[in-house]
Amino acid sequence: MSHQHEAACSCDSEINFEQPTNSDGPIIEIKTHLKPILSFLLLMTGLGLDYLVQPSWFSSPIRFIWYTAAYLPVGLPVILQAWRVLKKGDLFSEFFLMSIATFGAFYIGEYPEGVAVMLFYSVGEAFQDGAVNRAKSNIKALLDVRSETARVYRNGEFTEVHPETVISGEIIQILPGERIPLDGEIVEGHSTFDTSALTGESLPRTYQQGEKALAGMVNLNRVIQLRVTSSYENSSIARILNMVQDAAGRKAKTELFIRKFAKVYTPIVVLLASLLVALPALFVSPYVFDEWLYRGLVFLVISCPCALVISIPLGYFGGIGAASRNGILVKGANYLDALRNVETVVFDKTGTLTKGRFSVESVDVHLPDRQTVLDTLYALEMGSNHPLAKALTDHISEDVLASPEISHQQEHSGMGVSAKADGKLLLAGNRTFMEKHQVLMNGHQIEVNGSVIYFAIDGKAAATVTFSDQIKEDAAEAIQQLRKLGVKQTVMLSGDKKEIAENVGNSLGLDAVYGELLPDEKAAKLEEIKQKYGGVTAYAGDGINDAPVLALSDVGIAMGAMGSDVAVETADVVIQTDQPGRIATAIRISRATRNIVWQNIGLAMGVKIAVLGLGALGMASLWEAVFADVGVALLAILNAIRIQQMKFE
Repeated sequence: MSHQHEAACSCDSEINFEQPTNSDGPIIEIKTHLKPILSFLLLMTGLGLDYLVQPSWFSSPIRFIWYTAAYLPVGLPVILQAWRVLKKGDLFSEFFLMSIATFGAFYIGEYPEGVAVMLFYSVGEAFQDGAVNRAKSNIKALLDVRSETARVYRNGEFTEVHPETVISGEIIQILPGERIPLDGEIVEGHSTFDTSALTGESLPRTYQQGEKALAGMVNLNRVIQLRVTSSYENSSIARILNMVQDAAGRKAKTELFIRKFAKVYTPIVVLLASLLVALPALFVSPYVFDEWLYRGLVFLVISCPCALVISIPLGYFGGIGAASRNGILVKGANYLDALRNVETVVFDKTGTLTKGRFSVESVDVHLPDRQTVLDTLYALEMGSNHPLAKALTDHISEDVLASPEISHQQEHSGMGVSAKADGKLLLAGNRTFMEKHQVLMNGHQIEVNGSVIYFAIDGKAAATVTFSDQIKEDAAEAIQQLRKLGVKQTVMLSGDKKEIAENVGNSLGLDAVYGELLPDEKAAKLEEIKQKYGGVTAYAGDGINDAPVLALSDVGIAMGAMGSDVAVETADVVIQTDQPGRIATAIRISRATRNIVWQNIGLAMGVKIAVLGLGALGMASLWEAVFADVGVALLAILNAIRIQQMKFE
């Protein structure tokens, strides 16, 4: 076992993303473990000479030298590591315990058992190391799909450069079969894309001119050009990868407890092992030191808590990997753990339960000069990023002749926008916004099952624009699945009209619906819901205005890697597919992960306690002790990686 490996396989080491291995390869590679193989061959040959051939020459000191040669390839790296951690004050590391146990075995003449303890410990650590790398690779392979080149338009031609050198606003070209290197808006052409690296979706999606395509997507059939909207380090795929990297550092309560438990448990067992050797001298006659030392060594080997300390974080990490393969990014084991206890799920409406792609149903002009109204309305809304404004400007753009100059434009969060043109005050927004500015709509305030923008010029009703939005295909099924999983309340908070919100809520069978809420009112309402229902509350949203509510919830869920950057950064979980049904999938993964973690705890503690008892009574040898430590650790690891193969749909 090399020094590089021994550092990686420490039970106290953190799971990180350094130097991942190929997830398609074997758990351990033979060429990197020649020392354990050499040790194994020497051990098996020695056992054959000891118990089968039994030549006269195979006795001390030849026998001692032979088994020492078998011991050193696997034992020396561990002894050196034990010395390093001992100098740091860590007396009860597994390296130190294994060293003392094997020294004791050699002292009483149990050479084969001393070699076996260190050999199987090393092999077990190698399997642990490989399993951790496999778990890391399963996640990173899904996400680390950033291109190394970008074809950017400079000096009249497209030139290949590294994506880091491309700045926002430049034009890049994507050929069929190429992966998009940077986030951008399609300025020429349309094509179908494989979005699985970002969304987990197997079905390709088609994007048209003007729509946004993200880094990591694969262009399938046509040459397109993108206007870059994000730098390389701020691209969607880079941001997502950073989230998953950070996830390893956020521990679940169970994981934190086990680490604290191991630090107390190990020295207690070491003390008991010492007492097991020393105390019988006062009560047992005749007292045979070597016999009781052997029992103490068995106790010492069993005491290593590796099965607990490595398999539990690996279980959570496997759960995060399983979630990634289902298009769900969980930013830490603590959030994965919290998902299993969710009792209330609160939804935003637009972009979460509905598609958020609005189309204009009608534009009713209330002033005689229709052309002036359309020109002014277009000028007012064309600078807004609100989806309703974009849908409106797209709808009336062909009818616009000459837009007036706009000044003093101001966004009013959750209400509308105001500006001035030719000395006149322009207002566009919801009914509350109009009432606030004492605009008399003269009967033009209509009740519809869609969103409405009212437009006023100098306090006079100028136009009413109605929009429609569609409920997502899997929204109703998502609510049903959550109820089957034991979620007690489903609630919707919306900034849209109460009538529109209630219409959506009723069609989906939600338990409660609240409409016409500003961002701060959403946050206050969530606090009220948490106090009313208790338990763990999750909130799912996708917009900038959802960020405060996402932060306040016990589990914040951002809908879509294509949603607001602020929402994605604030959330604890990101549903990359934009499908509310994946919330139920996340809860299933969380519960499966928790089950596996507790199975590992029960397995490790049960076997250890049983063999500790047998060891104290002199009914267990170092071979059983090795199984109680390394064998159980391997079983726990195999159980932990099982979650990565499960189906959760």
